[in-house]
Amino acid sequence: MTDHSPLVLTEVIEKNIAVVTLNNPGNLNALSTAMRHSLANAFAELVENESIRVVILTGAGRAFTAGLDLKELGQKGFSSEISVPGRELDSLISSLNKPLIGAINGFAITGGFELALMCDILVASEKASFADTHVRMGVVPGWGLTQRLSRLIGASRAKEMSFSGNFIDAVTAERWGLVNRVLPPDELMPACIQLARDICSAQPETLQSVRSLINFGIEHGLAEGLIEEKRQSKFHQNRLNPDYLEERRKEVQERGRAQKISGMTTIEKTSSDGEKK
Repeated sequence: MTDHSPLVLTEVIEKNIAVVTLNNPGNLNALSTAMRHSLANAFAELVENESIRVVILTGAGRAFTAGLDLKELGQKGFSSEISVPGRELDSLISSLNKPLIGAINGFAITGGFELALMCDILVASEKASFADTHVRMGVVPGWGLTQRLSRLIGASRAKEMSFSGNFIDAVTAERWGLVNRVLPPDELMPACIQLARDICSAQPETLQSVRSLINFGIEHGLAEGLIEEKRQSKFHQNRLNPDYLEERRKEVQERGRAQKISGMTTIEKTSSDGEKK
C-alpha cells in the first residue's frame, strides 16, 4: 500500500453488491485507530445506501486482519481514544440490516477474529487461519467474541480456542462449523460474489425479516424466538395475495429446476473424471 492508498476500499461491483476491503497489507490490515475510523465510515455509508443489498468484507494481501494494531497500543495504551471507534464499528455492523459475507482470505486474529464473527456468513480461503489471543494479551474481548464464538462452534471448542490462543486452519474451521466452506484462494471472491447474487435474487422484505428473526433467536433464545417468528409471519401473511404467490411459485420452481440440472451436470462430470482416472 502506498502512502496515498485508502485504508479501506469500498467498491460497488454490481448494482446491489458492495465489496469492502481492508487495505493495509504491509501491516496485515491491523485495526489501527485510523483503520477502524475508515471502516466505520465505510459501514456508515453502506447503512444509508438502500441500493446495496449484500456486502462482502475481505482483506488485501495475506491477512483478513491481524486484529488491533499492537504497535499503536504499545505506544498509546488501551485508552478510550483507541476503544471508542471499535465500539462504534461494532454498533454500525450490527445495524447494517443487510447480509454481510466475510471472505476470509488469510489471518483472522483476535480483534480480526471478532470482526469476522460479526459477519452473517463466513467463507474461507485455504490460506485462512483463526486465533483468539485475548488471554495471552491480557485483554478481555469487547466486540462479542465470547458470546458469538460459542454459539457458532460450541462451548467446548470455543473454550479451547480462547483458553489456549492456538491457531486453527481453514479445514478445521470448516469441520467445526466456523466457516461454511473452504476454497482455493483464486476461487474465494468469485464464490462470494455468486453467493451475494443468489441472496440478491431473494424477495427483499422477506429476506430482511428472516435475517432479523435468526438474529433475534440467537440473542433471545428459542421460546422468545418462536413467538417473534409467529408474530412476523402473521404480519407478512396479511399482505400476500394469490397472484403474488403464483408468481413467486413459478420463479422458485424455475430456479429449482436450473439448480437441479446444474447439480446433475457437476455429479456427472465428477463421475466421468473418476472413471478416466
